[in-house]
Amino acid sequence: MKKLLTQHNYISLLVLALMLVLLASMLYTPAWAFTVNKEQQDIDLTGSIFGYLSLLIFFVGYLFVLGEEFTRLRKSKPIIIAAGLIWLIVGIGYAVHGDTETAGIAVRHNILEYAELFLFLLAAMTFINMMEERNVFAALRSWLVLKNFSILQIYWITGTLAFFISPLADNLSTALLMGAVVLAVGNNYTKFVTVGCINVVVAANAGGAFSPFGDITTLMVWQKGTVQFEEFFNLFIPSLVNWLVPALIMSFVIEKAPPALNKEQQQNMKRGGSTVILLFLMTIAVSVSAHSILNLPPVLGMMTGLGVLKLYGYYLCQHESPIIDHGHIHHHHKDNIQDMRNVRGDHTDVIRRFDIFNVVERASWDTLMFFYGVVLCVGGLSTLGYLALLSDKLYGSLGTLWANSLIGVLSAVIDNIPVMFAVLTMNPVMNTNEWLLVTLTTGVGGSLLSVGSAAGIALMGQAQGTYTFISHLKWSWAIALGYVLSIFTHLWINGT
Repeated sequence: MKKLLTQHNYISLLVLALMLVLLASMLYTPAWAFTVNKEQQDIDLTGSIFGYLSLLIFFVGYLFVLGEEFTRLRKSKPIIIAAGLIWLIVGIGYAVHGDTETAGIAVRHNILEYAELFLFLLAAMTFINMMEERNVFAALRSWLVLKNFSILQIYWITGTLAFFISPLADNLSTALLMGAVVLAVGNNYTKFVTVGCINVVVAANAGGAFSPFGDITTLMVWQKGTVQFEEFFNLFIPSLVNWLVPALIMSFVIEKAPPALNKEQQQNMKRGGSTVILLFLMTIAVSVSAHSILNLPPVLGMMTGLGVLKLYGYYLCQHESPIIDHGHIHHHHKDNIQDMRNVRGDHTDVIRRFDIFNVVERASWDTLMFFYGVVLCVGGLSTLGYLALLSDKLYGSLGTLWANSLIGVLSAVIDNIPVMFAVLTMNPVMNTNEWLLVTLTTGVGGSLLSVGSAAGIALMGQAQGTYTFISHLKWSWAIALGYVLSIFTHLWINGT
């Protein structure tokens, strides 16, 4: 009797079916497969089999992204495949119409746009990981835990620090750091841990909204040139309102309990931690100055700073005392092991030294690859004509205020990266304050649901069973109130 099909077989059959459909689309093209926009001289494939098939592939790919928590399949894998298939379809669609140049030019433009953001994020992530390796965040965490603050004090301290750290460090790293403090101090105070985690998520997302370095979406807006660096700080007060309103409401349910007893030992920064922080701040200053004064891309300053960091890593490698491991070793990795001494049979004393390349390896490659898939998927759909259609329906019918507010709510369901990239690709006619509004809403809109931001998803994994989708949903009304008031605050201070 034949064996039942395994999950692997099903995936293989699905890929085969998609390729067969793709081949069929090459051989058969109905009369309605394409139309031409006479004003723009662009091919409109939104009503064709190419357009429908691309939408289906993107939809299926994004379902896998949303189901990452359940399937344990890294989100970058399905979205990269979806990007490749969509562009194959775009190329075929244009070729059938007699155009074999446009698709190639468009995909190269998207790859170049991604390359700038990729290198910028790689440098920024390496700095953050370097700080983590030097125990910068661990030292801050242990200091907060060992200070024996009251439960209510920890609630406000973690929220405040999350709001002010996330503009420099990304909101995900900030949320994990402050979430660890909440969990360490919260102990058995379940209600405190729940609202404390929500408070950290909202604060980290709000803090990241008024800085180009706080979130990938703000970085995209800055690098695109629609908002200048100093103009982001016009969102400071609206972002503060977005966090303070739900934070104040939730603070009333915190138990009036003494600080939790803890046995955590004080952790200190390793040698060079302060220097790494200083190098990061200097790198940001160089990136901002080069972009504002010389109109050079910010990535140039970030990569230069990364080079300086790598040189400093070389200095640490030469002057830091090695750590000797005694044990049984099966495999020797030359990249990680600097030298070996006293080899006796299967037992080796391994001298390990600091290596900057190990820090670079710890960058979140899944996030970087997911970003690649998103940029190319959205770019492919744009080339097919869908974003022009969406822009006309959304901004043409609703107006910029309602459209930008709705986009923020949408980012609570769909990751804010593709949402913001879609808006930037649509490039609707908006003034600076309207661009600031959509930057605000996409940055803080993800706080409405626990799955709406990377910070929320990460904290759900860190505080399993305590901070959940349902526990966050119970306070969504308070977060929504902060969201609405932050929009009104922006309109009141910055205008329309």
